[in-house]
Amino acid sequence: MAPHPTPRPPEPSGARGDRPDAADPWRRAARALLAKTLAEFAYEGIIEPLADGTGAETYRLPVSDDLTYRFRARRGAYGHWRIDPDSLGPGADPLEFVARAHDTLLGMTGDTTGHFLRELTATLAADVRLAADAPTAAALAGLDHVRLEGHQTGHPWLVASKGRVGFSATDVARWAPEARVPGPLPWLAVHRDLARYQGVPGLAEPGRLYADELTGATRAAFAQAVADEGRDPGSYLWLPVHPWQWDETIAPLYAPQLASGALIPLPTDGDLRLPQQSIRTFLNVSRPHARTVKLPLSILNTLVYRGLPTRRTAAAPAVTAWVHGIRDADPYLAEEMRPILLGETASVAVEHPLYDRLPTVPYQYRELLGCIWREPIGPFLAPGERPRTLAALLWTDAAGRALTAELVARSGLSGGAWLRRLFHALLPPLLHFLYRYGTVFSPHGENVLVVFDERDVPVRLAVKDFVDDVNLGDVPLPELDYVPEPVREVLLREAPSALTQFLHSGLFVGVFRYLAPLCEEQLGVPESQFWSLVRAEILAYQARFPELKNRFETFDLLTPRIARLCLNRNRLHLDGYRDRAERPHAAVHGTVANPLHTS
Repeated sequence: MAPHPTPRPPEPSGARGDRPDAADPWRRAARALLAKTLAEFAYEGIIEPLADGTGAETYRLPVSDDLTYRFRARRGAYGHWRIDPDSLGPGADPLEFVARAHDTLLGMTGDTTGHFLRELTATLAADVRLAADAPTAAALAGLDHVRLEGHQTGHPWLVASKGRVGFSATDVARWAPEARVPGPLPWLAVHRDLARYQGVPGLAEPGRLYADELTGATRAAFAQAVADEGRDPGSYLWLPVHPWQWDETIAPLYAPQLASGALIPLPTDGDLRLPQQSIRTFLNVSRPHARTVKLPLSILNTLVYRGLPTRRTAAAPAVTAWVHGIRDADPYLAEEMRPILLGETASVAVEHPLYDRLPTVPYQYRELLGCIWREPIGPFLAPGERPRTLAALLWTDAAGRALTAELVARSGLSGGAWLRRLFHALLPPLLHFLYRYGTVFSPHGENVLVVFDERDVPVRLAVKDFVDDVNLGDVPLPELDYVPEPVREVLLREAPSALTQFLHSGLFVGVFRYLAPLCEEQLGVPESQFWSLVRAEILAYQARFPELKNRFETFDLLTPRIARLCLNRNRLHLDGYRDRAERPHAAVHGTVANPLHTS
């Protein structure tokens, strides 16, 4: 497949203050990315824009004697900055900004600067491709959730959100979500000496999974391929692999096992699968009710390499069975809120004979090969219901209309009433897991789907990614005494303040921080009212369960200030691009006022 044409590079920036050239796609995308870069760096305290004194909401950022950025910006909750891209003028270029400011203003080392410019360039090129065929908000509202994902613009907080270090231009054109190209996946047979299968009770044997996922003809072909190598098919497990991972990682690093017959390449199963925003997760477009597959992909994207840790892959079904058991035994969850918990119901974890025994090697070498099968959302939807990722609510078309505004208009509700329905769909299930069970999900925009009714009114929550993003409290709660040992071994235990931080950073800071000013501009709901509605939903839950009063104090979401997590600081200052034995975490830099304290 031919790669996408390379977008035209930007010309050197000109004088600040000229009218932006709206007809130039690269410059328009560059201006928007620079606005995001300045806003997120200012939020994290990496830079400190100064009041310009020439008018309300005008700021300047001196970089050098001959370069000062001037722009308009509005401040919001959590210290948020919302910068008007058009106010930056023509020639506003994030690449030039980083190149000019990296050592003095930004405090970056030369090696970090070089790698970061590569990530930022890749992100900008992806933004240009996305803008080239971006639908209107009305058209986007009509897409199903599978195809809507291919139009999303990436992490709202991380500046280099689509860096994909390791992908070539051809790889991006083939495997990036915005390419929207479904394709077949090859499969691999792995000897059971290296591979471990796990499944929820209904899939305790791999044969049950393969009967669901593969046709009889495909299963016969796989078995024959193993037999043709003089091996016993019953001694092998099957799993799909990402073609990039096969070529770049599996074939070279498992070469001894391929030579010995411990690994045997298989043909594709014939189904077409589409990469989603997480880039390593594929939805089956040939059979939409089939399970999605999550595969390791050893590229560096956002903060981490996107592999699958061997131990966590093996434990995924146990975590799913436990989370499902909590929901199913709790009438409030099972009968009233009815959240959809998209279970990781089966997995094949494949050890590397050397790397998995070396805890001090870079972590990406212990995440090389495996597969997690996850439930699709379709079978759990009632007639008329449709899901959209939470991240989609931040999407705005070329004319400036937000998808959220389009959905509110279709619902027939006022902006405030629609937001109440949104918050009631999202928050009570998350709060119940936190307060009742000392358990928290990481409800960021890609992990959470909002389920809408036929009028586009939010009605339910769907959550995915349990083994990676479920965390437990480290406080003595009776409910935590019954966590199964396989689950306890892999899930992180966090202090109460860290546990509540997952809700703040994933949902309130990571999504609502952007949604609130958007709703003020397009729905006429003041930002103060937005946060008052969020707080009211939390207080309504607490009034519903007064017996949990001590838990509300232990897991205090309404504290005056919270730690300021910094995702971009991690890349610029803390970890950079160095190899680590363990996955990195967000940096912490001071605190910010919590809008839920007095809203």
